[in-house]
Amino acid sequence: QVQLEESGGGLVQAGGSLRLSCAASGRSSSIYRMGWFRRAPGKEREFVAGISWSGDSTYYADSVKGRFTISRDNAKNTLYLQMNSLKPEDTAVYYCAGGGRISGSYYAPTTYDYWGQGTQVTVSS
Repeated sequence: QVQLEESGGGLVQAGGSLRLSCAASGRSSSIYRMGWFRRAPGKEREFVAGISWSGDSTYYADSVKGRFTISRDNAKNTLYLQMNSLKPEDTAVYYCAGGGRISGSYYAPTTYDYWGQGTQVTVSS
């Protein structure tokens, strides 16, 4: 029904920047809330950022506030995550997520119905 595909990951030095993109296909009009999660080696998947359908409301994990910016372009069916001032601790596989309902916590994985395959972000020191 809905497919999400991340891109833009890679290797970057500490202090550098990357912009992740998430392209939605299929029945992308069914996507309302969207977010980014990440999973570092040996850790559980954790919330990074979330955004409402209109983009008027955004949410961030404390660890990325002031450094990351989530945005979306519904006309292009694309979600973005601008990552600045990257730290080695940001190294993880980043996942795009979309929810088919206007309900649930942005912070909770269970809010989201669709997930991308993930893109690797590696920050070297």
